[in-house]
Amino acid sequence: MLGVFALSATLLASSHASHAQSAPTPSPLGTPSPTGTPSPIETPMPAATAPPQPSAGATPVPMAADPASAGVPVGGTATVHLNGVFGDAHATVADPHLLDAVVDQDTRKLTLSGKAAGVTAVRVQDGRGVTLDIPVRVAYNAGTVGPGIVVHITGDPASADFLREIASQAAIRVAQARPGAQIIAPSDGIDVRSPLPQDNVLNLNVPVLIQGNGMFSVQRDTVVRIDNDAAPRISPDLLMVSDFPERLTADGILFTRDLDRGLPTRFLYFHYNPGDQPDRRIVLRAVNTSSAPALVQFISGSGGPGANEMEVGHLSTSRFLLRLVQNQGTLMQIPGNSSLNLVEQPMPAKSVVSNILQLRVLSGPTVHLTLFAQTASQDPAAALSTDGLLSSTVRHARGVYRIPEFKYDVSWNTTSPYLDLPIGQIPLQNQIQSGEALSGDYGVKQTFNIKIVNPTAAPQPIAIYENPRGGRATATFLIDGVLVQSHGVPAFSRYKIRQYVVPARGFINIRNLVTFPEPGSSYPLRLEIAPDDGSVPPGAPGSPVY
Repeated sequence: MLGVFALSATLLASSHASHAQSAPTPSPLGTPSPTGTPSPIETPMPAATAPPQPSAGATPVPMAADPASAGVPVGGTATVHLNGVFGDAHATVADPHLLDAVVDQDTRKLTLSGKAAGVTAVRVQDGRGVTLDIPVRVAYNAGTVGPGIVVHITGDPASADFLREIASQAAIRVAQARPGAQIIAPSDGIDVRSPLPQDNVLNLNVPVLIQGNGMFSVQRDTVVRIDNDAAPRISPDLLMVSDFPERLTADGILFTRDLDRGLPTRFLYFHYNPGDQPDRRIVLRAVNTSSAPALVQFISGSGGPGANEMEVGHLSTSRFLLRLVQNQGTLMQIPGNSSLNLVEQPMPAKSVVSNILQLRVLSGPTVHLTLFAQTASQDPAAALSTDGLLSSTVRHARGVYRIPEFKYDVSWNTTSPYLDLPIGQIPLQNQIQSGEALSGDYGVKQTFNIKIVNPTAAPQPIAIYENPRGGRATATFLIDGVLVQSHGVPAFSRYKIRQYVVPARGFINIRNLVTFPEPGSSYPLRLEIAPDDGSVPPGAPGSPVY
């Protein structure tokens, strides 16, 4: 092959040499020579700025957009990258009332500016006359994710679950949603590994999503800083109850009362929004009418919204009891001559809500509390239109009661008859003259210290039983630091909640058996301490206790 390519090269060189000897003098560039032989250069070189032109009959190179369609927020912008453009490009909006569109000729970027909500298209045409249509949707963003926020809490220590819930609530509180949009900041998406001791700080990234029909979803993290401030534990002096009207048929005020600095108070509310009513929310507002700021601590155990009133009351009680034991609360500074909502609890139609709170003013003046119901579409911060209390023909408790806690110290001998401990049996007198007595002692903390003595020469297995007396009931107990709960059980049923063996000629002490009568259940309920009857143990199949 090398010999063939060499021979071809020799012949070609000879041909060129012969042609060079006989060729006439070339004519000026671009014109034929007198002999008709073309000049070495037939046409001038094209200018550097002129776009290359496709040959006659060729298919034009199409334009493309990245992305192929666009979403633009009202009042915001979006960028589309244009590819395959020849020459200058121009954009035309089908409905200019919705959108402005501008092409940057240097970067080939199409900038879209939203003006009003709707659907339209942008047609881009380049220097060849080739066009491209880009569908565009203009809509409102569902809302705005808030910036970082600092939250002050109490807790000895503050548990991981409590920290997640506080961080979630804080992120939702600083976010803003358009009407009809929903703010979502699930607590299970927040990374908390361990409890937070007193006088410590924790920074958490809280994922927030705001979404709504016909709107662009907004998703971003909010940084929540949590300061766990040390605060002493206290026992309340008063119990406030709002259970009237229990069944709501209108918006309005449900309860109102001053919170004095020297009178720590427990507050229970329980309300139902029927299925024929609009979706509502329950709001607890604290108003500071003084020019000096007030610092309020409150512990909250909310339950619901839910359709099952017993489950809602059970959840509310168990949450509050656990937080009370660890003093897990929130600190809120209320500036002078202003107000803050301590609770904003959704209450859709056909749902029950409950909450048990413990509140106190740590510093500053008296704060006025108002609990009210409002339609869900209203602004939670809106001023109240009336100061009158809602009422109903069906009477339930609404008032102030002097005994928020009962304490008992009892002993029992294993050879004696059963020991009965009544819970929710003593009606409390209402301090408001026209108010109902509090039957069932709902919201009243019940604490038992029990000494059990075995005088016999053999160990004695014994048990603590629950025995509802008023109707079907759930229950929550904290026994020697162990949380024991019971699903709903019928009246006059009897189930073990705890088992023990009392040593021969010895004794055991059950310290701090703590419980609350649960909203939504029918109390009174009895605790029975008796010899073990061999029935199903707590937590086993067939037992409602867990």
